[in-house]
Amino acid sequence: MILKGFKEKSNKKYLNKILLNRYVYVDNSKIKSLGVILNIDEVDDFERFRSLAAYINVRPNRLKVIAYSPTKSEKPNFWEVCFNPKDIGWRGAIKNIELQSFLDTPYDALISYYTSEELELKLLTGLSKAKFKIGILQTDSRLNDLIIKTKVNEFNVFKKELFKYLTILNKI
Repeated sequence: MILKGFKEKSNKKYLNKILLNRYVYVDNSKIKSLGVILNIDEVDDFERFRSLAAYINVRPNRLKVIAYSPTKSEKPNFWEVCFNPKDIGWRGAIKNIELQSFLDTPYDALISYYTSEELELKLLTGLSKAKFKIGILQTDSRLNDLIIKTKVNEFNVFKKELFKYLTILNKI
């Protein structure tokens, strides 16, 4: 238990360091690729994100979704990648190869669709090489470039607002 507390403290320090040194991309490029990070305990419908990608003109082969499960160690077969706390080590070290591949991919946009205060989810959002980060309301506003204040179960509102703001920002 003591080591778990030290590991969490180590990851919090690392997340703060990442967010302090974060470079914000400012460009007018269109969104052609999309990554999604979500909590499987909050969202269980993968098809929503396929329809969202089609709605903002992202091809299905340019969409990648990863799910986080804080309790489940089994990996459901309907998620592309499902990970748990054991896949993240000290100082944010990623132990899962698929997860590391997701983080190293420079997506045009990353959607962090979760409201839970899970350190692992925040760490993944911070570690992602995505150019434009979008999220729903969270306590740490440094994680995302665009924050849309909706509840997790109001996906259609999120979808409409996202389309509206991406059109205003000339991203689609």
